[in-house]
Amino acid sequence: MAPGVPVDAFTGTGGKVAIPNRGYSKRAYVTFLAGNGDYVKGVVGLAKGLRKVKSAYPLVVAILPDVPEEHREILTSQGCIVREIEPIYPPENQIQFAMAYYVINYSKLRIWDFEEYSKMVYLDADIQVFDNIDHLFDGPDGYLYAVMDCFCEKTWSHSPQYSIDYCQQCPDKVTWPAEMGSPPPLYFNAGMFVFEPSHLTYENLLQALQITPPTPFAEQDFLNMFFQNMYKPIPLVYNLVLAMLWRHPENVELDKVKVVHYCAAGSKPWRYTGKEANMDREDIKMLVAKWWDIYDDESLDFKAEDSVPEEETFSRQSSIMAAMPEPEMAYILAPSAA
Repeated sequence: MAPGVPVDAFTGTGGKVAIPNRGYSKRAYVTFLAGNGDYVKGVVGLAKGLRKVKSAYPLVVAILPDVPEEHREILTSQGCIVREIEPIYPPENQIQFAMAYYVINYSKLRIWDFEEYSKMVYLDADIQVFDNIDHLFDGPDGYLYAVMDCFCEKTWSHSPQYSIDYCQQCPDKVTWPAEMGSPPPLYFNAGMFVFEPSHLTYENLLQALQITPPTPFAEQDFLNMFFQNMYKPIPLVYNLVLAMLWRHPENVELDKVKVVHYCAAGSKPWRYTGKEANMDREDIKMLVAKWWDIYDDESLDFKAEDSVPEEETFSRQSSIMAAMPEPEMAYILAPSAA
């Protein structure tokens, strides 16, 4: 928990988080895009990847005003629903973010106001989906679902867990010391999560942001604090952060991974050279090649017949999510980033 932040701002009680729109189940995937850089390629790749696995739901792209018209047209031509949002900035405060560009990621909070959808799956633009994950929409309402993060990379050097070589991905390796107090709650990677839009939740997110000192991992830290009591871990096959391949290989069954998150330095497929640390690994080369196979596949380009009729975006009940086994570490406490 960030210092000086009222605890009840993040409890999910007292009306802080609302579960809306129980009368319908309109669903969509959503991603975020800012600026005129090359991340538009990631969004195109994601749109084609969802089409390849025959997802029943559309991809909404929340874009900032600085995304050029040329990129908007590319996204629309790929069947994306393009929706412009205004930037959100944290309170003015001297903070050294883990990466300077993280500051713009607070704008992702706008997606909680997309109330025309009852449930959404957020995916970063540097993610690719290699298997159908539509069943994630069928989980019980009232929770935020996401994959637990790993604390072993140097970007976590500001944290107490990094200083003692502790990670929630292998909690038995180093036991959390009693002298450091109770271990903080489970901490998720915010590159992928399942959530329920709500205007009330959106307003409370913005209000809480104004009294929350910024922390190194920006909106990811903030979302972990806000949804601490609503977070439910899901297996890492739904968001394989590439560092897991060399930090916790014992936890990875690569042939079963459904969602890959190309967030390690040098791993963006559209920039890949193989020269950065760990990027010459054969498993990384294979995953980059798989991304390019989808991106270059012209048969996956959007066609008019690919559009999903409005009535088909409504819920089709499934027991897959209910039958999904709980992750083995679901109840193991681990420190937050703050």
